[in-house]
Amino acid sequence: QVQLVESGGGSVQTGGSLRLSCAASAYAFSTCMGWFRQVQGKERECVASIYVGLGTTYYTDSVRGRFTISSDAANKTVYLQMNSLKSEDTAMYYCAAEPLSWGLRRSQTDFSYWGQGTQVTVSS
Repeated sequence: QVQLVESGGGSVQTGGSLRLSCAASAYAFSTCMGWFRQVQGKERECVASIYVGLGTTYYTDSVRGRFTISSDAANKTVYLQMNSLKSEDTAMYYCAAEPLSWGLRRSQTDFSYWGQGTQVTVSS
């Protein structure tokens, strides 16, 4: 079992920044961590993911260049730095983990563990 605790969501104006954190109870070289977001009535999408072992990353097109995912192995924490936020970034953001990934993942079905979610609201 892996517990994930997210923090850092909130309300911000267009163009602002937020940093989301996800503290994991377990972390390993084989782990892939991801940040997903979901708007009511729409499918959950992978915003970014990172394969801890190699540090390789994935970003969905709409956030590439604005968001940065990073990991801190010592603290078993993954971050999502979100800059130049837009209204369309408004969503519930979820942290996800797949301990035995051995590679980079982006589909929600590839992740076994999920956090409770943190709301991000961007307004003009």
